[in-house]
Amino acid sequence: MQENDRVTAIVPEAIGWRRHIHANPELGFAEHETAAFVAGKLREFGLSVHTDVSATAVVATLTKGTSRRSIALRAELDALPITEAAGVDYASRKDGVMHACGHDGHMAMLLGAAKLLAESGNFDGTVVFVFQPAEEVLGGGKTMIEDGLLDRFPVEQVFAVHNWPGFPEGHVGVRSGPQMAAVDDFEIAFCGNGCHAAMPHLGDDPLLAAASFVTAIQRLVSRSVDPLSPIVLSVTQIHGGRFNNFVPGEVKVEGTCRFYDWALSDHCAAEIERVAQACAAMHGASAALTYKRGYPPVVNPPDGAALAAAAAAETIGADRVLTEFQPSMGCEDFAYLLQAVGDGAYAWIGAGDVGAGEGLHGDRFVFNDAVIPIGIRFFLNVVERALPRGR
Repeated sequence: MQENDRVTAIVPEAIGWRRHIHANPELGFAEHETAAFVAGKLREFGLSVHTDVSATAVVATLTKGTSRRSIALRAELDALPITEAAGVDYASRKDGVMHACGHDGHMAMLLGAAKLLAESGNFDGTVVFVFQPAEEVLGGGKTMIEDGLLDRFPVEQVFAVHNWPGFPEGHVGVRSGPQMAAVDDFEIAFCGNGCHAAMPHLGDDPLLAAASFVTAIQRLVSRSVDPLSPIVLSVTQIHGGRFNNFVPGEVKVEGTCRFYDWALSDHCAAEIERVAQACAAMHGASAALTYKRGYPPVVNPPDGAALAAAAAAETIGADRVLTEFQPSMGCEDFAYLLQAVGDGAYAWIGAGDVGAGEGLHGDRFVFNDAVIPIGIRFFLNVVERALPRGR
């Protein structure tokens, strides 16, 4: 049986795994049932399975031949706190929790690759399969590294895929350089003296300070950063006041910064502090900034990106592999693994156009099962290229 025939044969089973996982979603660091399901399948395939690495992480190893070289392949375990509205017959059985990002599909792809690699052994070295917890917001990738993942399982390269709605269906996108942005969050408390709305001269007005900050801070993007260096700053929350006739004494403003050049993190923190203090002083208030540095950017090294592009070309044909495209201002904690290992790549598998609410993190998101065989073949080809026999 040819390799593609073996992949085709396993697809219905992989879709079944995905839909089981989809119906039983769990949030970050609480993926106990999901981890048990994944670990059970990996043991069934004959891999060496470890569940004592970090929180709910599942790590499995598969060694063939005599080479001491090793690479890692990664998928995510967690779902999102979203109420599903897709209406599929395998919909989430847990209120307010949904696989709205496709992690269920990524797990199915990696499980399928693990099963076929265990059967074929068409490589020389060790493959480390990493099923990580809490990719969404909580930084499970960073936690795994801090807990000693790479000390116990050192690898030379690490690879991951993500389904990508809006990207041409059946195409793979992998670029050398930035593919996903870094993200930082900020919260500013503007404080002053509250007062009756009819007697504003008896107090300060943190609302005015906050409002002036919301408009003034946009100069960070338009006037303080090189226009050829992409950056986004969004104010996403303003909280203050409870009564129509009282000016509050505190107003909180929250938001996020996204960029590809990690050096901009320090610049954003300093500029937000400067503008916040100026706006507060202008209105006789005070400002206190809490700046939270989040995920670093996903930056594909040239060698890893080239290997991934070659594996993708072998999977779907060179004409369907894109290496020049606009990266995303979204973020991904795979950045921590890629940064720590130093080589590898993060690739998108196009899921085609979708409607409003049907994209990533939408409550009507439906994973495109047609990309599962592409993901399985891609992982197989990555392994066989990174760990070739007879080398």
